[in-house]
Amino acid sequence: MLQQILNDMYIDPELLAELNEEQKQVLFFKMREEQVKRWKEREAQLEKEEAGRAKSKNVPKKTVSWLKASDSDIWVWVMGEHPDDKTYDQICDEIIAERAALQAQKEAEELRAKKEAELEKRFSGLYVEPEEVTRKKEAQKAAALEQSRKEELKKREKEERRKAEEEVKRLEEERAQQIFRDLKQVHHRGKDHDKEDKAWMDSLRKSKAADHRRRSLAKQMIEDHRRRSVKALERGKVAEMMKNFGREESVPAPKPKPRKLTLANEPINQKPGVRRSVSSSSRENIIRWFKDEQLPLRACFQPDQSRISPWFHGIISRVEAENLLSDTSPGSFLIRVSERVFGYVLSYRNQDGYKHFLIDPTGNGYMLLGDQIKFTSLGELVEYHEEEPLTPSGGEKLQHACGQKPGTVDYADLFS
Repeated sequence: MLQQILNDMYIDPELLAELNEEQKQVLFFKMREEQVKRWKEREAQLEKEEAGRAKSKNVPKKTVSWLKASDSDIWVWVMGEHPDDKTYDQICDEIIAERAALQAQKEAEELRAKKEAELEKRFSGLYVEPEEVTRKKEAQKAAALEQSRKEELKKREKEERRKAEEEVKRLEEERAQQIFRDLKQVHHRGKDHDKEDKAWMDSLRKSKAADHRRRSLAKQMIEDHRRRSVKALERGKVAEMMKNFGREESVPAPKPKPRKLTLANEPINQKPGVRRSVSSSSRENIIRWFKDEQLPLRACFQPDQSRISPWFHGIISRVEAENLLSDTSPGSFLIRVSERVFGYVLSYRNQDGYKHFLIDPTGNGYMLLGDQIKFTSLGELVEYHEEEPLTPSGGEKLQHACGQKPGTVDYADLFS
C-alpha cells in the first residue's frame, strides 16, 4: 500500500481519512523523500545528456569572469555604504526625470518641426515681388515700401517664431512633468507590489518553516521506529536464548516458535496470484478481499488457531469503534476491518480520547502504515505493542482487548 502510494505520488482521500496525524506526518515525509529522489535522478540524467551533446558538438562551456578589486578579490559595490552615495529614492527620481525629459524633448522636436513647416508655408509666398510695383514710375518709392513691408513681415515672422518656441518649451515642460508623475506612480505601484511580495515571502518562509518542522518530526519518528525495530529483534533473540538456557535437561520442552519480525525494507514473499488495490468504497469488495486473501492466512485468529481473537471486529466505522471503547479504560483497543480501504484499523483509547492507526496488510505481512516493522500476523503485532508503544511520543501500549457487545457479533458477514 505504501509503495503503491509512493509510485503514484497520490493518496486516495478515503485512505487519507483513515490515517491519524502521526501516520500522515510519516507519509508526508516519505513522499517528500521520493520527490527529492526522483528530482535528483532526473537532474543527473539531464546533466548526462547535456554532457553527451556538448562532447559530440565540441561546444565550449560558458564562463563568467569577475571584476577584481585592488586586493585581488571580487569587486563589490554596496549601495549606501559610501557617504557620497545617493539614496535609492534619489537615484530613482533622477532616472525618472531623465526619462521624462528625453520623452518630452522628443515630442517637442516633433511639435517644433510641425510649427516650422506651418510658418514656412505661411510666409514663403509673401516675399514675392509683385509685377505692379516694378511697373510703377516711382521705383524708388516702391522699393522703400517693399523694404518696409519685408521688414514688417520679418518682424511678424520673428514674433510668431518666438511665440511658437515659447509654446513648444511650455508644452515640453508640462509634458516632462506629466511623464515624471506617471513614471513616479508606476514606481510607487512597484513599491506596493514589492510590499505584497514581501508579505508573500514572509508567508512562504513560515510555510517552509512549518514543512521543516513536519519533516523533522517525521524523520525523528522514523528513526525512533528503526531503533525500536532493532531493539525488538534483539529482544526476541535474547528471550529465545534465555528460554533455551533455562530449560531443564531432564524434561524435553517443545521447540519455541521464533518471532518473525522483519524490517520494512526487507522483502516478505507475497502469495502468488494475489492482486490488491489500495481502496474501495464497496462493502462487498472489502468482504470479498477478506475472504479471498485474509481468511486463508488466519490473520484474525489466536495463535493456536482455535478461535477468533477477542480484539477482532468486523467492518465497523470509526464512530462505532469509539462507541465500543467509550465504556472501557485507557489502554483498551480493538482491530477492525476498514470500511474504506483494503486493510485494518487499530482503534485505541488513551487518557485524552481516541486514536486510530491504519494497518497495511502488504506482502502477507502486517505493519502500521509508515512503521519500520512487519509482522506475519495481527496477533504478533498486538503482542509486540503490548510491550512497545505505538508511537514514540505517545507511549500507547495495548493493555485491554475490547470484544464484542453481549448478544451481537459484528464480523458474521466476513465468515458466512
